[in-house]
Amino acid sequence: MNGTPSRTPPDLRIGQGYDIHRLVAGRPLILAGVTLDHPEGLGLDGHSDADVLVHALMDALLGALSLGDIGQHFPPGDGRWKDADSLDLLGQVMTLVREQGWEVVNVDVVVVAERPKLRPHIAQMRSHLAAHLQIPPDRVGVKATTNEGLGPIGREEGIASYAVALLHRP
Repeated sequence: MNGTPSRTPPDLRIGQGYDIHRLVAGRPLILAGVTLDHPEGLGLDGHSDADVLVHALMDALLGALSLGDIGQHFPPGDGRWKDADSLDLLGQVMTLVREQGWEVVNVDVVVVAERPKLRPHIAQMRSHLAAHLQIPPDRVGVKATTNEGLGPIGREEGIASYAVALLHRP
C-alpha cells in the first residue's frame, strides 16, 4: 500500500513457561542439569528430577508451537518419567521442535530462589542448555533473583523459574 512493497513477516513463534517445585529434605537440587548444594541440604520435590529451570523452558518451547505442556508429554503419573533427567526430557522436546520444522533462536530463563547463590553456576547452566538446544551459549540467557524474603519462595519453601523461547522456521 502507498507504493510500499509488502513483505512476508518472518516465521517466528514465542512461548513462555513457568514452573515451581517445593524444597524438601532427601532430594537433590538440580537446576539446568547442575547439582547444587543447598545450605540446609534441601532439594526439589517432583516426579522427575524436578529441575524447575528446564521444566519452565520445556513449557516455553512447547507453548511456542501450541503443543501443550510438559504434563501432557511427560505425565507425572507415568512411571517412565519417575526420577527422569530433565535434560533428557528437553532433548525429546527438541526432537518435537525440529520435527515441526522449527529452530531455537534464543531462550531466556529466570530462576527465583533465596538460596543457594546461583551466580557461580550460571556459565555451566548456560552450557548445558545450549548443548541440548543445539545453539551457541550466547543465545541462552540464565538469570537468578530472590523473592526478597516474600511469599513461599522467600520463606524457602520452593524455587520457581520463568522462561521465554523464540523459535523460527528457516
